[in-house]
Amino acid sequence: GYENGYSNMILDTLRKNRVEALFFITGPYLKEHLDIVRRMVEEGHTVGNHTIHHKSLPTLCDKVMEEEVAGLDRAFYERFGKNMKFLRPPKGEYSERSLMVTQKLGYINLFWSFAYDDWYVNKIRGADYAYKMVINNIHNGAVVLLHAVSKDNAQALDAIIKGIRKEGYTFGKIEELIP
Repeated sequence: GYENGYSNMILDTLRKNRVEALFFITGPYLKEHLDIVRRMVEEGHTVGNHTIHHKSLPTLCDKVMEEEVAGLDRAFYERFGKNMKFLRPPKGEYSERSLMVTQKLGYINLFWSFAYDDWYVNKIRGADYAYKMVINNIHNGAVVLLHAVSKDNAQALDAIIKGIRKEGYTFGKIEELIP
């Protein structure tokens, strides 16, 4: 969603390990870090919609919700000539209505099967902690949510990728699972 100085390090690690990821960005991220988003696209990563302002979708009226999602998509399309396909609702908050509204906009709402409280930028617990959290919770078909604002995640990513592979798992693109 946001940049905290680790995105290029994360992208370097993904490139080195030949892993393509799905990044969910917000409006300010697209506007302020276009170079990083361009790199994501050019290196084959999927860029998904996390709304313009990261507001809880169920709290918004349909019109505002549509603009939060479609407005970011329009801005992304203007720069890259393609639409976003996946939406991660801010804070993971959704309702039947928000799912219906965003599905009508053509989105696939994507959630995760594992996450931990890694979004607190002042709660640094170290790369070993991040590694153990992921490796201890990895499973077949896992969709792992790691926030790029986390120094721990950025520093642990290489070991996480190697550890997951050592466990016998492979990495795939979300498009391979969802047409």
